Order: sequence, then structure tokens, then C-alpha cells
Amino acid sequence: MKISVAIITLNAARSLDRCLASVAFADQVVVLDQNSSDDTAEVCASHGAEFHQTEWLGFGLTKNKAVSLCRNSWILSVDTDEVVTPELRRAIENLPDDSTSAVYTVNRLSRFLGHWIHHCGWHPEHVARLFHRERAGFNDLPVHESIETDGAIERLPGLLHHFTYESMEQYIDKLNRYTTLAAQEMHTRGRRISLPAVVLRSQAAFWRMWILQGGVLDGWPGFVLCLSSSFYVLSKYTKLWRMTEQ
Repeated sequence: MKISVAIITLNAARSLDRCLASVAFADQVVVLDQNSSDDTAEVCASHGAEFHQTEWLGFGLTKNKAVSLCRNSWILSVDTDEVVTPELRRAIENLPDDSTSAVYTVNRLSRFLGHWIHHCGWHPEHVARLFHRERAGFNDLPVHESIETDGAIERLPGLLHHFTYESMEQYIDKLNRYTTLAAQEMHTRGRRISLPAVVLRSQAAFWRMWILQGGVLDGWPGFVLCLSSSFYVLSKYTKLWRMTEQ
């Protein structure tokens, strides 16, 4: 099975090197950049990846544009902070050329502040990453985009390592951008919320992750993650509430 890898980037050269090294087995690697100011282009060149640039269109539309630059029918979509493990690579390489499935999902294991998180609702996390472009594709959501299909979905063995937040600075930076995008998307769809409901949703997020989803088993890193995720929910819905008030 010939595979094209599609990656979108923005000032992610530090993590991109590791990501590109893990997908070197692919027939084609396409990187669609949003005018990065770091050495993303040089990193791509060192790995033989095709480098393109575009304006930011939102996650779903930008990823679809990256797919449009690929020459193969099968697309492996990865983020710059994700790494294909050797077991997952072997599973992909062993797929038949005539597969009738539309999408393959992989189990993602994520890091938070230097620790692998095995609970908190973060793992197991089966995410769609490999798909046939004529049977599936990204929706156009500006944040939390996903691959949609009416076809068959299968799971692949192996892990996709996700080096998501190695520092609180990184988490807070992404939190601010992602919660703004999410609030704008909800407001556009007509969602409204009261301030008491904002607080209740935030508290519910913490206790769900800490108790129901086993965050307590991840120790202090899990506790900090549950608190941080609660604040993420608080930020997202507070921004929506402010949009409603204004």
C-alpha cells in the first residue's frame, strides 16, 4: 500500500524533526506550513519532505488542503508532536493494497509534563489517522476536526506517541488559542450558556477525569492534568458566555 503523509505546521521545527523521522517509510510526505518563522523549511528539506505554504484556514480546511497535495489514495495524517512507533509502522506496512476499509484508527498515548498519561480519559484513545481519500475526509471544523466516513473502520495495532504538552507554558499557549476557536465555533452554531453553567461544567470535567476516568492512578501529573483540563473547560465556556453577553 502506497501512503502519503499529510502534516500541517506552524513554528514546530523542534518537534517536526522527530515526527518526520518516524514516517520516513511513506511513499510521500507533504508538509503544509502557515508561514512559520522558525527553520521548519530546513527540517523538511533534511528529511526529503515536500514543503508547501498556505494561509490559515482552520484545522479541518487546512488539513483537507494538505490532503489535496498528496498523490496517493491512502493518507496518513499526523500532527507535528506525534510519532509513529515501530510496531505501528509495521502494521501500516503490512496492510494490503486492495483494502476495502475506509479508515484505520490507532491508539494514541500522550505525554503531559514529561509523563505518559494512561488514564484521565486520555488513554486508550483510538483516533482516526489513516484513511482512503475517496471514502473519507476531514470535516471543516476550525478546531477539534475529525475524519468522517460512511465506510468500514478498522483498528491498527501499535501506538502513536503524542508529545503533547512538555511544559505548562506550552499548555497555556495552546489553551488560549484552542478555547477561543472552540468558543467562536459554538457561538456561530448558536450555542449559549449561563455563568453558573460554566462553573458546573468546569467542576464536572475535573471529577469525571479524576474519579470516573481514573486520573487518580496517574499520580500528581494526573492531578495537575485534571485541574488544567477543568480550567480549559472554564476558559472555553467563559469565552462563549462573554460572546453571548456582548
